[in-house]
Amino acid sequence: MSDKPFRTLSSNIVWSCPWYAVRQDKIMLPNGEEGEYNTIVKGAAVWIVPVTPAGEIVLLRHYRYTVDDWCWEIPAGGVKPGQTVVEAAREELHEEIGGRAQSLEKRGRFYTANGICNEEGYYFLATGVTLGSTTHEPAELMEIHPVPIAEVLRMAHAGQITDAPSALVIFLCEAYLKEMLLGD
Repeated sequence: MSDKPFRTLSSNIVWSCPWYAVRQDKIMLPNGEEGEYNTIVKGAAVWIVPVTPAGEIVLLRHYRYTVDDWCWEIPAGGVKPGQTVVEAAREELHEEIGGRAQSLEKRGRFYTANGICNEEGYYFLATGVTLGSTTHEPAELMEIHPVPIAEVLRMAHAGQITDAPSALVIFLCEAYLKEMLLGD
């Protein structure tokens, strides 16, 4: 199979807002037929697992209008134009939990919803995190909860952390988090 089995014939942004857009492409399918594909176009984003000196992960209990539910999450947000992913991670940590990290390590990247969206997610492990004043946006309704590492891992495995990128990042950092527990 070819590295690029689809060929784009034309591409148009059919709808947009300040946070994302919908792009509609006319494509040539691998079998030679023409088709159409709609993609949500969204800039990169960051997710941060913030660990305090007391061995707690700072979780957010965040109300999400789209699903009309309170969701357990880790700090996250979009990368602004001209901003590096490290700068975005530091900014989101500060905005959402008032956090400052002694150490911030980029651990990897993933696609957030590759069937419909081109957003790349970068994830970080922040240690030595201290909390301070937040700067939440008006539509951000969230509570800050420092939770012991073992309890956060239990919550993730039990399906209580329903925000998929947050759960994924916690799982991807699980081995390191368990090492931290053993070091106590």
